Amino acid sequence: MTDDTPRARVGFIGLGSQGGPMARRIVEESYPLTLWARRRASTEGFADTAAVVAGSPAELGAVSDLVCLCVVADADVEDVLLRPDGVLAGMAPGGVVVIHSTIRPDTCRHIADEAAKRDVSVVDAPVSGGGGAAAERRLLVMAGGEDADVERCRPVFETFADPVIHLGPLGSGQLTKLLNNFVFTAQVGLALDTFAFAERLGMDRAAIAQVLGHGSGGSRAAAILSASGFDTAGLRQARPLLLKDVDIMRDVARTAEVTEPARLAQLAAHTLSLLNAPPTP
Repeated sequence: MTDDTPRARVGFIGLGSQGGPMARRIVEESYPLTLWARRRASTEGFADTAAVVAGSPAELGAVSDLVCLCVVADADVEDVLLRPDGVLAGMAPGGVVVIHSTIRPDTCRHIADEAAKRDVSVVDAPVSGGGGAAAERRLLVMAGGEDADVERCRPVFETFADPVIHLGPLGSGQLTKLLNNFVFTAQVGLALDTFAFAERLGMDRAAIAQVLGHGSGGSRAAAILSASGFDTAGLRQARPLLLKDVDIMRDVARTAEVTEPARLAQLAAHTLSLLNAPPTP
């Protein structure tokens, strides 16, 4: 994008711990940004920016070329897009809806069918890395959709992400994110067992974490656990989202009549059980 190219007008809905930093990066890169949230408090943190607040999703859609959603679940995505005063009710033909939420690929395709009636395109672009990574412009974006639509969105994605990976047609980003979270969930349980095993052997968990950070036995899950000081509170808080994504992944596999890796499924179930148990003193 050259300096004299008009910047896309961006709408953003879903200003939580992940979406808030993403939206801030967009407005800090001088994109015209419009926000909407159910709770006024969610937008108050943008009072020091040029972002404006819409009165409804439809009002946001009417002033946006590209609308990003970072809400929690399928029902939330469908609500803000498809309700009578939803984004699609206000969005002009030629716009693009970007789904950063982690939801079912079939939900993305259903939304795309509805959006096509208004000549609006849909890109699914779930992310991985957390709010801190967004603030540092190093989120991972897993995109699915038509080539032209993804490329149109790429400059906005690059305000908060590196890399941005286009994985194929609509739904590909969601499928990849679900697989990523399935594997991560399994690795959390493995990391918890590893550090507990090391401690029972009289080994220093922090020292073992350093070794795993540089050795072939390491994982992102082990690194996250170590960085937290082996405090599982954050992972326990994330358990409902991990459970949601594991359930969706397994349902997608069943629908496709693909046998899931048994060991991976067992480890994921083990993790969810560990995170549901009272923390060890």
